[in-house]
Amino acid sequence: MPKTDKPERVSKGLQTRERLLGAAIAEFKRAGIAAADVGAVVAAAGVAHATFYFHFPTKEHVLLELERREQERMAAELTRFYRRDHDVRATLAKAVDGLEALERRLGARLFKDFLALHFSTTRPPSEEWSTHPVIVAVVEELQRAQQRGEIPAEVDVMLNGVSFLVGLYALLITMPEAREIRRPVIEEYLTTYMYGLRVLSPPRG
Repeated sequence: MPKTDKPERVSKGLQTRERLLGAAIAEFKRAGIAAADVGAVVAAAGVAHATFYFHFPTKEHVLLELERREQERMAAELTRFYRRDHDVRATLAKAVDGLEALERRLGARLFKDFLALHFSTTRPPSEEWSTHPVIVAVVEELQRAQQRGEIPAEVDVMLNGVSFLVGLYALLITMPEAREIRRPVIEEYLTTYMYGLRVLSPPRG
């Protein structure tokens, strides 16, 4: 058997997985994960029904793959931003901006399913915050702010960072998309966490 057969099979398998992922995301945007039709997904991807379950044992596994990719991408964007001069409020606000940009890309229905995944009872109970790149990026930036003296040493920035993001996910799931409704609530939410972090440096105008 030629040595090239295995790499070719791997490459075709990855291509099939990408087609399925793209087709599933499109179907999730249309119907939401609960009502999504796997038959429509495999038809769009041009594969057999069983092929979907070979790559993704459940529909939730599609979301897990999407989450992994989006978390990595958002974390990279946050890291680039955090290299610039900014204050603690901007550290938190940039996370909000990243999630709202994700909402625009995914659409409201899939976005809510995406965030609800963080509250799923089927996720591993031992899963640590350190496995979530966005949480890591925010917490590490808060730790740097603490080292710069912008947050008192006695403040638990890890706990505050994790609870900030988890609470933000819950807010965005439950709140209307309308900016005039959402924005004042988000601004007050940011202010609440600024108090919780006991930020010492005044926010910039």
